[in-house]
Amino acid sequence: MIRTGEPVFVDSGAWIALAMTRDVHHARARATWEELMARGARIHSSIPVVIETFTFLDRNAARDVAEVWRDSLRQLSRWRLLECSARTLSQAWEWLGRRALVRLSLVDATSFVLMARAGIRGAFAFDHHFAQAGFRLLG
Repeated sequence: MIRTGEPVFVDSGAWIALAMTRDVHHARARATWEELMARGARIHSSIPVVIETFTFLDRNAARDVAEVWRDSLRQLSRWRLLECSARTLSQAWEWLGRRALVRLSLVDATSFVLMARAGIRGAFAFDHHFAQAGFRLLG
């Protein structure tokens, strides 16, 4: 699935599936996460993804679930938060104009820009847009 120490970008769908046991992807997300940890994957995510995940968990589960998820991020030893700048946002808007990517979210477009900039090819995501954009789906 992944090479040892490979950089992997984690999307909000994967974070949500890990945090919510009732999520349809929960079992698959847990198995993928365990493999990522066992292989020493270098975990990456972004500020927009963190905001989107926390907000979703807060509104669709409970504030306690969102806070437990937030605290779990603080305990990760191998992760990096990719920052979104005005330049990143400008480049993300361009992704939204691609007709092949129907109903692409701005958060996902931002993720694509950040992943390309960081040289990350693997996405722990359940969103087909990552594969359509040329990234390798993990999970």
